[in-house]
Amino acid sequence: MRSFPSKFLLTTFLVLLALAFAPLPARAITVEGVTFAREVRIGDATVPLRNAALLRYLYFLKAYVAALYLPADVAPERALADVPKRLEISYLVAIRGEDFDKGAAPVLRRNLSPTELERLQQRLDRLNAAYRDVQPGDRYALSYHPGRGTELNLNGTPLVTIEGADFAAAYFGIWLGREPIDEGLKRSLLKGPEAR
Repeated sequence: MRSFPSKFLLTTFLVLLALAFAPLPARAITVEGVTFAREVRIGDATVPLRNAALLRYLYFLKAYVAALYLPADVAPERALADVPKRLEISYLVAIRGEDFDKGAAPVLRRNLSPTELERLQQRLDRLNAAYRDVQPGDRYALSYHPGRGTELNLNGTPLVTIEGADFAAAYFGIWLGREPIDEGLKRSLLKGPEAR
């Protein structure tokens, strides 16, 4: 009969051995001290992180870190297509809720015709009404679920869902469109995993 210490040591060894060969969960990525999961669930889809990057305002103020989740088989030029996607933004500065529209509106006007903008205006108004003030460390996420719409959530709490693939393409276009808010941020977000 084995003694207690040898049974304990054998059990401990077997547990450690099992842990050593267990599959590792997807690791997170950290940019500027902000950590993002390697993948997220959007509806029934598991969507991997494409990349994460810092946005500087006026070249020196670190405004936020953004992470783009996009299916691996979606080419960068198809990022605005009717596919699941998520943009998470972790803020490094305080921003008032009413200022989100002020930042988005000029970019939307650059990327959309007056007719397109008019068609989207009521939905844009609904989204803008949902924005809340943020403090450093707060995180907004925009998730597009094909067939369902674009969900805005703050720190994991859903605020509003806006219908339409056309809305998703226009709004995600603020960061990923023809004339984005910042070309360097767009390029960084659309880089594949090999860029990390």
